[in-house]
Amino acid sequence: MNDNLTKFVGASINFISYISPAYAAKLAVRLFSTPRDAKLDEEAISYLKDANQEDITYNGFKIKTYHWKGSKETILLVHGWDSNSFRWKDLIELLKQKDYNVMSIDGPAHGASGNKIFNAPLYSECLKVVISKFKPNIIIGHSVGGTACAIALENHELPSVEKIVLLGAPSNLAISVGNYVNMMKYNSRVVKAIDAYYLKHFNHLPEHYCVENFYSNIQIKGLIIHDKKDKIISYKEALDIHRAYKNSTLIKTIGSGHRLKSNKVYQHILDFLNA
Repeated sequence: MNDNLTKFVGASINFISYISPAYAAKLAVRLFSTPRDAKLDEEAISYLKDANQEDITYNGFKIKTYHWKGSKETILLVHGWDSNSFRWKDLIELLKQKDYNVMSIDGPAHGASGNKIFNAPLYSECLKVVISKFKPNIIIGHSVGGTACAIALENHELPSVEKIVLLGAPSNLAISVGNYVNMMKYNSRVVKAIDAYYLKHFNHLPEHYCVENFYSNIQIKGLIIHDKKDKIISYKEALDIHRAYKNSTLIKTIGSGHRLKSNKVYQHILDFLNA
């Protein structure tokens, strides 16, 4: 959204909060949880058609999975917000060359998967279903996809997973919600209503989804890669994750941005897989 539209939408939801705080929260959370441009374009469809595809049903909607067969360990690729499995194309090709058994998932409301709403707790439940079925040894998650992986590992027994790679992952859902609230300039009534909405639908406030609750108990080996100048997720959040996640290594990049698509990043991942 441009600045004028952001101001208009924020002011409109603030006005609605005086009439119906619950409805205002529903609108605010839906806006926060609705991807803008996450569907597959023709190039993505053309590339992904060569994978073995399988739909898995969760909570009434389909989860699209992709599979490139290999003889080595199974790696599950988990994209972030406003993305889909095609974002992994370059890494998929590298992993295929090394004969890894590669899988990817389109998150809810992304790519070829169903549903209209997307958030980290919901994504983590989808991952639980996919991981339980395909039993990957390694998970690579980008941005909120990394957060969803950590939540899934904390909330469920997923013994097949031996390593995890976190690329540009946020440390705390409350920070993301706070950034959204500030951008939209929501009033205190909307903020309180958003908290009430999360409590009702997810049994937790946004601050529950933090490093202390979802990284401190992870025992498997982890690699955190984050760009120093990431404009989407602050590098400080990587430091927070690394502090809580004792069995992790943190690698700082400069110039790869939030997307972290570079040969140097991919080499760090390959080295970690071989360690």
